[in-house]
Amino acid sequence: MSMAEEDSKSESTLPASPIVEVLCKSSRKTSRFAVGSKAGFAVSLINRKLEDGAPVALYIEAVKDGEEPISFGPDAVLVNYGEGWKLQTVTELDYGLGIRKKEHVQLIPTQILNKVRTSDGTHSTKAVVKPGISFLYIAKILVAFGLIFVLGAIFTLALENLPRLLLFVNTLT
Repeated sequence: MSMAEEDSKSESTLPASPIVEVLCKSSRKTSRFAVGSKAGFAVSLINRKLEDGAPVALYIEAVKDGEEPISFGPDAVLVNYGEGWKLQTVTELDYGLGIRKKEHVQLIPTQILNKVRTSDGTHSTKAVVKPGISFLYIAKILVAFGLIFVLGAIFTLALENLPRLLLFVNTLT
């Protein structure tokens, strides 16, 4: 194999661009990330740069006219799909467009990013996750079962001793 053939072969295996660009719909700014970056990382960096009151980005999707959008989960690797495709964020406001109020569908993902002002005045994002089963939850269930058993024992004792109580009342009158 000649040196020219090796160079052309190695060039064909390299990615077309070493970066991926993502348009933030809230700020209208384009952010650049290295190929192989995860979508969750990109969303958190984009949200840190948002100004107060700007809608928070929830996730990233690839869009192209006439095509169904491709959504990237937090652990998905950002990929440029080629000509005509562009990566952009999906914000909280995007969920409210075209949705009938009568539908009771949970539209916001389980992890919602909230902007938090840090002590140095900058903004950071913090993931708020719905709590699962915690120790306090299990303790409350055990207390409820305990109360049910105590109440059952009280009523059982009262019913067992009811005939004695009625005889005692009859002897008084």
